Amino acid sequence: MAKFSQKRRRFLRTLIFALPGVYLLQRFFAVPAPKRKLVATVADAKIPQRGALVYRQQRFAIIREGAEVYALSLVCTHLGCTLNVTSSKLSCPCHGSVFDRSGDVTHGPADKALPRLSLQRDKEQWLVFLDGKLKA
Repeated sequence: MAKFSQKRRRFLRTLIFALPGVYLLQRFFAVPAPKRKLVATVADAKIPQRGALVYRQQRFAIIREGAEVYALSLVCTHLGCTLNVTSSKLSCPCHGSVFDRSGDVTHGPADKALPRLSLQRDKEQWLVFLDGKLKA
């Protein structure tokens, strides 16, 4: 009976010391959640049908294509210039890159598509978030 009691005490002692250690290791090795920053709140009625609402200072545009609404960064993926927005394309005034309305490259020197910003619907408005890896 005494041998069983010692084994139980050893097990409980090990458990008491191991749990905080496991917790600290998990905190140390866990991948942090990406930080999101709210950059704008936009009323749904302000976004034109088949159009774009451009925020040049924050360097993004909210685009509506039928029922789909999305936000694109207006930072050129070539060298970071602010893009100009027209009804059919987004163009870089610095080096001539051209992107279609969905952000895909149609003419270089840029070789990567424009990143999309996170959108969240809140009743009759849209919340626009900048992910930690993007810069506006």
